[in-house]
Amino acid sequence: MTKLPKSEDTLLIRTDFSDEAAWLALRIAVTTPVADEDDDDDDGFLAMLHIVDEPAYEGLTAEEIVALAPEEDDLLVVADRRTMTDSEMPLLAVHLTTHDGEDGEGDNARLDTTEELRVVARELWSLENNIAMANMDWEEFVEATDDDGVFRGF
Repeated sequence: MTKLPKSEDTLLIRTDFSDEAAWLALRIAVTTPVADEDDDDDDGFLAMLHIVDEPAYEGLTAEEIVALAPEEDDLLVVADRRTMTDSEMPLLAVHLTTHDGEDGEGDNARLDTTEELRVVARELWSLENNIAMANMDWEEFVEATDDDGVFRGF
């Protein structure tokens, strides 16, 4: 399987190809700036995304996508079957952290951890912008998810 591309923008990887109309609606939702109602001069907020629309990634799990991601990526966004079939288009956001630790033998080891949450398409900009700029911590978004594990905004 081909590694995912390197990009300065957050990767949005399409893994479900069952509904082209749903994919087009999702692309419009995540690439249309969200206006700030309090600022008339503001152009709006927008997630900085590199869209990966390749059938080679069809059906991959989050774990498989993480294995194909560039090492420097700490946030990946997945458009999977649930994204394409739910009216809120809840994308799967995967947060990756790498840190040094010790294994059972006392040697330094690289420890990779991943955390996931769902984020509705209209709020992707908030999660992506704040994580990419290290303006907020992942845990703040986790704490703001609804009971179903979906972030719908603050």
